[in-house]
Amino acid sequence: MDYPSRVLAKAVEEISGLPGIGRKSALRLALHLLKQPSSQALALSDALKHLVVDIKYCKECRNFSDFEICEICDNPKRNPEILCIVEDVRDVMAIENTGKYTGKYLVLGGKISPMEGIGPNQLNISGIESKIQKGEVREIIFALSATMEGDTTAYYIYKKFKNQPISFSSIARGISVGDELEYADEISLGRSIIHRLPYNERS
Repeated sequence: MDYPSRVLAKAVEEISGLPGIGRKSALRLALHLLKQPSSQALALSDALKHLVVDIKYCKECRNFSDFEICEICDNPKRNPEILCIVEDVRDVMAIENTGKYTGKYLVLGGKISPMEGIGPNQLNISGIESKIQKGEVREIIFALSATMEGDTTAYYIYKKFKNQPISFSSIARGISVGDELEYADEISLGRSIIHRLPYNERS
């Protein structure tokens, strides 16, 4: 596609790099921004800059935060004995929206997937070990996607820490097999947390 301006072409190129955005959609978005007051586009640009430069990863759980320690980890009302293992920050947001969980989290940053070249060393499993060594954790909840990769990840963590004085559980399979947590409705996800099941090698 030919563009009348190199500036427009560059904007379309960058926007089309976003997930699910093709060049035609990127062009529509760029033209939409040009039709708006310049302050709106500049505010978007400023927000994106702050997103990249200023956002932090919580030192305790790897959740997004504005501070070194996120609000969840810093909240004295949260139960440090229960640790919910999730793949992604979006899963923390999904579970928090249910209002049914009062423990803490550990964000792995993905799941074991040999097909994609992702192994245990590329995940935040050392964060689990660190929390267990502090002696506060009494239960680990696996809130991972109901996929082969999610099951493999849970099994690896279970095998690694099963001799520690902690119990393991998994969210109930009210979440359909193959589903990601972020797409589950809040009621189903909340119930799956409340009615979590003991985890063992045959789960």
